Amino acid sequence: MPPAIFSISAAEPFLDTLVAGLMRRAGKAPLTLAGMTVLLPTRRAARSLREAFLRAGNGAAMLLPRMLPVGDLDPEELALLPDEAEGAGQGFDLPPAVPELRRRLLLTQLVRKYSEANGDAIALGQAAPLARELARFLDEAHAEGCDLQKLDELVPDKLAEHWQNVVKFLEILRSAWPTILGTLGCLDPGERRNRLLAAQASAWQKHPPRGAVIAAGITGGIPAVAALMQVVANLPDGAVVLPGLDGEADGAMWEEVLRDPAHPQHVMAKFLEAIGIERGGVKPWTRAGTAQPRAKLLREALAPAALTHRWRFTDGIDARALKGLRRLDCASPQEEAGVIALLLREALEVPGKTAALVTPDRDLARRVAAELRRWEVDIDDSAGLALNRTPPGVFLRLVLALAAEQWAPLPLLSALKHPLASCGLPAGAIRERVRALEKETLRGARPKPGAEGLRELLKPELRALHDLVARIDAATAPLTRALASEETDLKTLVAAHIACCEALAANDEEDGAARLWREPAGEAAALFLNELLQEAEGFPRFRGSEYPALFESLLAGPVVRPPYGRHPRLFIWGLLEARLQQADLVVLGGLNEGSWPATVASDPWLSRPMRQSFGLPPPERRIGAAAHDFALALGARDVVMTRAARVEGAPTVASRWLLRLDTVLRAARVENTLGADIAPLGWHEKLDAPAGDPLPMLPPEPRPPVAARPRKLSITEIETWRRDPYAIYAKHVLRLKALDPLDADPGAADRGNIIHDALANFLKAYPRRLPPDAVTQLLVLGDQSFG
Repeated sequence: MPPAIFSISAAEPFLDTLVAGLMRRAGKAPLTLAGMTVLLPTRRAARSLREAFLRAGNGAAMLLPRMLPVGDLDPEELALLPDEAEGAGQGFDLPPAVPELRRRLLLTQLVRKYSEANGDAIALGQAAPLARELARFLDEAHAEGCDLQKLDELVPDKLAEHWQNVVKFLEILRSAWPTILGTLGCLDPGERRNRLLAAQASAWQKHPPRGAVIAAGITGGIPAVAALMQVVANLPDGAVVLPGLDGEADGAMWEEVLRDPAHPQHVMAKFLEAIGIERGGVKPWTRAGTAQPRAKLLREALAPAALTHRWRFTDGIDARALKGLRRLDCASPQEEAGVIALLLREALEVPGKTAALVTPDRDLARRVAAELRRWEVDIDDSAGLALNRTPPGVFLRLVLALAAEQWAPLPLLSALKHPLASCGLPAGAIRERVRALEKETLRGARPKPGAEGLRELLKPELRALHDLVARIDAATAPLTRALASEETDLKTLVAAHIACCEALAANDEEDGAARLWREPAGEAAALFLNELLQEAEGFPRFRGSEYPALFESLLAGPVVRPPYGRHPRLFIWGLLEARLQQADLVVLGGLNEGSWPATVASDPWLSRPMRQSFGLPPPERRIGAAAHDFALALGARDVVMTRAARVEGAPTVASRWLLRLDTVLRAARVENTLGADIAPLGWHEKLDAPAGDPLPMLPPEPRPPVAARPRKLSITEIETWRRDPYAIYAKHVLRLKALDPLDADPGAADRGNIIHDALANFLKAYPRRLPPDAVTQLLVLGDQSFG
């Protein structure tokens, strides 16, 4: 019996089509549907499948199948065999996965020990980023099923010595890292997932489950997942449903697809080849429909590079392929975000209509979310926000910089002007005092480090400012001492950091903990710091000055997901989150080279031949995954593709897929109407334009009374008066004075004043007779003045 492999075309809504097939399989027996198990690529896909069942049943109650994401599994979820089955659950009793923060800290220690052993000790700020890259390498190696023991076989003698050094460094993953995991009783997350999947595949082979098992929407790019999919396809009541498999491509193109890792069908083609099934053996999940005109256009536009010469003879593409497709080339990212926000807002005018922005560009996603706030619309950004960019995360970083840089003007003001900073005062009082402190002490040359530098510059009568300095000093003193220590432990530093932030965040009504650790971002920050305190046990002692760089590296990892309760019909999806999702309007944003697809970065550890020898895929496979996401998203009924022509003033290059679409349409002699609808660009242009004709404004003509006018001007100000009379008005009538810059470098005038002060102090000390060591004494006084 051949494996049961099916496909749902990109033109069909994947989850709704999947649900229709599952309900048809179950018939009218509700328990049959409840006995099914559906394997999906992500947890978001599992949630969306539940919603698809609700749509199919018109909201009626029903017993749903078990829905399991293969990328994030627990042994309890995978142990699906009946209890009475012989050997049920065998192989699922695995050690836990090592927590990510603990892994980062342990790898940081390994990197530092390696550098010390090789006589080139590096700081924690350098070791922590290297540890992050090592963790990524481990995840990729486990995902591809690579054997770390083969690392020492990668460098032949003909390669440069640099690669010998890299492989020697990676030796810590082959020798020291497994020993550490064994001591902890843990496994790498990727290795544990592989073992769980292998155990489930073995269990299902020995004892097939009673209910149907469907693996849906998974392409089979990870070998362990592909092996489980093969087992599912061969179960008596199992099936694999591939997303968007192209069943119409000719044999020559399919041969090239197998060789081209950048093609969107490459991963699925390799999966079919691995399980030994011809593409013709893949059946449609539902009854085959008519060929979609857009499918032919996409097939040719995304063809392998070796077959692009066939575009000259392309036929079968007509204007129907462009129905529902639009393209908007915007002038800037800000205009692109505004236009996308308008398109999403327009969708809300139609009852029940849904709309989604799909983009890998996180800056564009944030801009669109901000633009939608114009209409008080909170959109669900499923990709979340890095913890270090949330308000509590930024406050943690700013407070640490304040203490580490010993109250330098910029970090001091940045921390005190953060909305969470209160220093035990009411919101109005802290803002007023900080502004006054800035004008009194921080404008101009940098004061001496710490609280003493500010106290020297403050007049005694400014008691409120002295009180503010005392509050800041009391809050930061423990952290400052810990950072200045030549040897301290991580737990002490983290505890001092938390105490300092809570003290500075307290106001007159609430303590700092209540203000800092509230809402999703605050809760995520509290969980991160709590975990860091626990994992700090046993971390080697180090110089306190190394803590800021280590903390910055660790804080960049966690992501804060948005809470529920955002708009139910608008979404922002990253490429991973968008897989298998559907919406009535899909906006594909950020379609520029370097964004979508992203630039293929070089592997920091292995060269291309070394990656191939080790068993890792070429970097171009990431482009193939992005191309597959693009092709699936383009199957929606109404699609708008957007890009910015310039970013930060520099011209951009349109995504290769947009250029290919244009080229195929030109070769097929089809009128390219993708960019014909420019109405949304006009909407954005008019959005902030005044309602009526602008009123001409005459230039200001200040006429102060005679008594307020200056009676004397210096010679140099006469020229200023003729050139810029407003400067004279601002200075002599309004009495305005430009503030000195923050943290200004001492100028020539400051240098002269310092020298004069030193000479004046010397003359006061010795008014009548020079001392025998006059030069020495003058230099001492000069040091004091310059200090």
